Amino acid sequence: MIDQFGVATAALLVCMAMTLIRSIAGPTVFDRILAVNSFGTKTVLLIAVYGFLSGRPDFLDLALVYALMNFIGTIAVMKFTRFGDLAGMEEDEEEIL
Repeated sequence: MIDQFGVATAALLVCMAMTLIRSIAGPTVFDRILAVNSFGTKTVLLIAVYGFLSGRPDFLDLALVYALMNFIGTIAVMKFTRFGDLAGMEEDEEEIL
């Protein structure tokens, strides 16, 4: 059983390395953001596999928290990339305030 988890861990590490290369070499900023988001998702899977490999399934809670932080961080970076700030206010709205 441990051999299967070891193979899964090795495959995840290879995929994470390929995703890291894509995040560095991505032609656009959106490709880089997508690669970093994918890296975070693979990290969640790695935490879950490690939890089962070590016999501690409570690592799934940590993986879920990391997944939520990854999702919120990706949304924040995308919004910052699109609007230039996290408030996302248009110029007309700024004049009113």
